Amino acid sequence: MHDISLLTLVLLCAAAAAAGWIDAVVGGGGLLQLPALLVGLPQVAAAHVLGTNKAVAIVGTTAAAITYTRKAPVDVRTAIRIGAAAVAGSFGGAFFASGINSAVLRPLIMVILLAVLTFVLLRPAFGATAATGPVSRNRILLAILVAGLGIGFYDGLIGPGTGTFLVIALSAILHLDLVTASATTKVVNTCTNAGALVMFTAQGAVLWSVALPLAVFNLAGGMVGARMALRRGTGFVRVVLVVVVVTLVCKLAYDQWLA
Repeated sequence: MHDISLLTLVLLCAAAAAAGWIDAVVGGGGLLQLPALLVGLPQVAAAHVLGTNKAVAIVGTTAAAITYTRKAPVDVRTAIRIGAAAVAGSFGGAFFASGINSAVLRPLIMVILLAVLTFVLLRPAFGATAATGPVSRNRILLAILVAGLGIGFYDGLIGPGTGTFLVIALSAILHLDLVTASATTKVVNTCTNAGALVMFTAQGAVLWSVALPLAVFNLAGGMVGARMALRRGTGFVRVVLVVVVVTLVCKLAYDQWLA
């Protein structure tokens, strides 16, 4: 085990469980888990923290994806196609990440998030019901381009809120209700996490002794979150979505002007 105290490990496990729950319901669990790892492992290189975070997150997203696909009407084939595009997009984003000034990107992302928040609050019917009938091939292609390549690129470039963006994009483009959009997002996220984890593992940037115990708690949180979303429905997911978007805006504002 990496040299951390028992109290730190317990707190990290609690954060991993909460992150798994948030991620399963609406995405954005990294808002909690990644900062917790950065605080709990202050002497560890950033690349190793990111790699460890992916090793933990993939367990929760996989469990949530399995739970959702058993109960929700998820088009797994379409989700995997979007996920494959997202992996390609994230590789591209990671390639350009070193040359991007995140201080310039944060204000832009905050504006986008505030616009999304306004839209969700002013459109109470958004994501409440799914469209009837099959989704057109054009909409599927648009989802692959926007949710796959576009948001995947963002994930590799900067990352925070990727799951939340996916939920909103899939709901808007494919006319999915928020529960089904969350379910589809978990399949996509599993693909993107797998791609990133392969790269981090090849670089030796995963602290497995820390990741494995945290993954157990992230798994439990993900399963509980998925079941709650399925049981409580779209209204519950909508409330969590608003809370996560507000939290993301506050975090980005803090990083931009106060940190």
